[in-house]
Amino acid sequence: MTYIFAHRGSSKSAPENTMAAFRKALEEKADGIELDVQLSKDKVPVIIHDESLKRTTGTKGFVGEYTVEELKRLDAGKWFSQKFKGEKIPTLEEVLIWLQPTCLYLNIEFKNNVLPYYGMEKIVHDLVCHYGLQDRVIYSSFNHYSLKELKKVNPRVDIAPLYSSGLYEPWKYAKSMTAESAHPHWRTLNQAILKGFKKHGIRVRPYTVNDTKKMKWMFENDVEAIITDTPEIARSVRAGTHQSKTAKFINTLQKINPKSLF
Repeated sequence: MTYIFAHRGSSKSAPENTMAAFRKALEEKADGIELDVQLSKDKVPVIIHDESLKRTTGTKGFVGEYTVEELKRLDAGKWFSQKFKGEKIPTLEEVLIWLQPTCLYLNIEFKNNVLPYYGMEKIVHDLVCHYGLQDRVIYSSFNHYSLKELKKVNPRVDIAPLYSSGLYEPWKYAKSMTAESAHPHWRTLNQAILKGFKKHGIRVRPYTVNDTKKMKWMFENDVEAIITDTPEIARSVRAGTHQSKTAKFINTLQKINPKSLF
């Protein structure tokens, strides 16, 4: 079965990277959550996508220029809707505590490809281990040096390089990084690329798959997971795809041996 990861939480239903979006993803029965982590001025992992605070909080400056206490005073919800006025920027620790009793997987994306956050890899890894969630966490980034740095901290972690270009034989690149997963943009995938990934044992979780036809194609081709803004829609498409596969299987059995179903 292809898993469904809610991109920044259920980000079409609630303000991205907030507890409201994560709770909504759980309510919509996503299998996992994807979120973005940066460091505050005092080296606390916080959940926010942009390096600048302007778009989601209306505040000037960059995330790393504020302490976690200062970041917690900002409103990260009203830009999306007045209904979510007062939503705060979560810390990674808050998310891990909330996620612990659930069955959700977690994809942590290091947002350090524009601004460096020295030491972030170990800080985040140690926090994940503190809450015993290391077997449910995948680490991704567009900063592939950062993923290699994490491998130095713990060679057993599941790292997934993010990329948006048409890499030649991308499974070889993943192997060169000692990665067992890859998170390509969905446009870079075709049957031949997926076949190469599968042949070489690389798990594929494309982003950000919001079109229902593309979802159906991904489910039919049994990718490991899709990352989507609309987990509830993805679940309905997945259910339809599963039913279609089951019907085809039964039809094939009937053709081979009509008595095999009785």
